[in-house]
Amino acid sequence: MEDLTPRQIVEQLDKYIIGQETAKRAVAIALRNRYRRMQVDGDIRDEIIPKNILMIGTTGVGKTEIARRLAKLAAAPFVKVEATKFTEVGYVGRDVDAIIRDLTEVAVRMVQSEKMAEVEEEAARRAEQRILHILARDARPKQPAAPQVPPMLMGVPAAPQPEETPEQRAEREKQERRAARVREFTKGRLEAGELEDKKIEIDVDDGPTRNLQIFSGAGFEEVFFNIQDVMGNLMGRQKAKKRTTVREARDILTYEEAQKLIDNDEVTRDAIERVEQRGIVFLDELDKIAGREGGHGPDVSREGVQRDILPIIEGSTVLTKYGPVDTQHILFIAAGAFHVSKPSDLIPELQGRFPLRVELDDLTEEDFRRILVEPKNSLVNQYTALLSTERILLEFTQDGIGAIAQAAARVNEQTQNIGARRLHTVMERMLEDVSFRAPEEGQGKLKVDAEFVAERIDDLVEDEDLSRYIL
Repeated sequence: MEDLTPRQIVEQLDKYIIGQETAKRAVAIALRNRYRRMQVDGDIRDEIIPKNILMIGTTGVGKTEIARRLAKLAAAPFVKVEATKFTEVGYVGRDVDAIIRDLTEVAVRMVQSEKMAEVEEEAARRAEQRILHILARDARPKQPAAPQVPPMLMGVPAAPQPEETPEQRAEREKQERRAARVREFTKGRLEAGELEDKKIEIDVDDGPTRNLQIFSGAGFEEVFFNIQDVMGNLMGRQKAKKRTTVREARDILTYEEAQKLIDNDEVTRDAIERVEQRGIVFLDELDKIAGREGGHGPDVSREGVQRDILPIIEGSTVLTKYGPVDTQHILFIAAGAFHVSKPSDLIPELQGRFPLRVELDDLTEEDFRRILVEPKNSLVNQYTALLSTERILLEFTQDGIGAIAQAAARVNEQTQNIGARRLHTVMERMLEDVSFRAPEEGQGKLKVDAEFVAERIDDLVEDEDLSRYIL
């Protein structure tokens, strides 16, 4: 994070999001302020709280993408939640504390993946040794099974064993040399990749996950837990036999060995610290819970949800299965279209917790044209890559891209404005026939120009009634 200045953050966001400079600058400053805060000494560091951001704009203009890309840049735990999914205390549904629990789960998986990557080489070596042991064991001649001890004699001291005779010692050493040769031969074949498809039987941890819906202090919550974690060491880790190929066993055993090599307590500590210091929550559809209570029905708890969200944004301690999490320094980015309601319809306390407000612009035809070609993951690149797997080379001309952008902008004006998502609809409709026939027709070059676009979607765009249902 220290390597990214606000200008560099905006430049990185420009690779994926077209326009919306005001919103990009706001989130870039918010991210840089986190780094600045960590450099501050003394008690004042705890007093510096993040300046939460409220993004106002129609759907499809880039609100979610800005927040998601920002979290990736900072390697920060990130969750996107919809305000309408939560209810106030006393109603059936998810309570708002689940936002922080979800964020903590994301952080734990993130830190766990990083720690496992650090020990991947050692874990792979251990997994290879386990596979070699299984292969060498299976290749050796079967030894006679040891005699079973009758139950009534269990616990009775065994009779002293006679000393090993020279003949027995020679036979044992012979068997050990044979086993070593078998192991060396098997190791050579394994390293040469000759045994990748061979079936072997491995022991894997058998920890079934269960999903329960329980009633917590703030409503119903779905809780996922591992039976083995709940029982602790009472029953010990259960093992299950799994028959698989050497190739698949290597992945399974490498993951298992990596789990043994990492310190789960350290993972939990790092994850909670990362949530508290770097976590980002994107709270979408905030406008749907704005407005005062005005009667009964499905909106009866809107203001209640606002009041429940308020303590989390202000700073409170939320209990998770990994321990308590302080939310005071988590960055909250809220968003909403605010067509019907307006930000001032939120309760005053919640308004005060979003001091930065940025309005995102509606996308123009020129924006659509740039979105089609400029981002690293642009739609033109995506569809070109998809159809290249069928040996069809798409060649988009400038007038073709202009025609697609014009069609998307026109449909948005005539029907509902859904922003850049309209481009997905137009592109799919335009290439529907090509995608359908591609496996049979095979390779070739296909020029997507203005004439090609007009043949496939002009009729739909011209007919406003059809546009409403098809595009």
